[in-house]
Amino acid sequence: MPAPYRILVVDDSAFMRKVVSDIIHSSGDMTVAGFAGNGAEALDAVERVRPDVVTMDVEMPVMTGLEALPAMLAKTPVPVIMLSSTSAESASATIRALELGAFDFVAKPSGAGSGELPQLKDALLASLRAALHSRQEKERRSAERKEDPPNRTFPAAAPPES
Repeated sequence: MPAPYRILVVDDSAFMRKVVSDIIHSSGDMTVAGFAGNGAEALDAVERVRPDVVTMDVEMPVMTGLEALPAMLAKTPVPVIMLSSTSAESASATIRALELGAFDFVAKPSGAGSGELPQLKDALLASLRAALHSRQEKERRSAERKEDPPNRTFPAAAPPES
């Protein structure tokens, strides 16, 4: 069996870190590689643990997910799935995250007793699997380009007509 896929979980809420961690562990083929409580910690963690995918909250203290996202992608191109509450403000933040390069977003449940955890599990696992598939395809294409570099020779230019 191949090694489990490594996921970095970034959220300032200990409850949401636990929920996301439990969902990841339930997958059978993913594991939590590390945790971060804000965007600044995430920038350190992504280099230290080298995850296959990152889940990151939009709103956090110290450095928000939106502030951390471009810096993270510049350091380590890794698929990032943004987690966001469902409000008008978070809708615009979600669109901004996608513009900044997030792979996807998943809506957080509105509360611990909301009954929305099964939907979160389904949506998050689907998004994680899509991100992993996308990453594998990019790595495969990159390897193919290295094995078979394009022909960089060009035909000689025809002499100018007199």
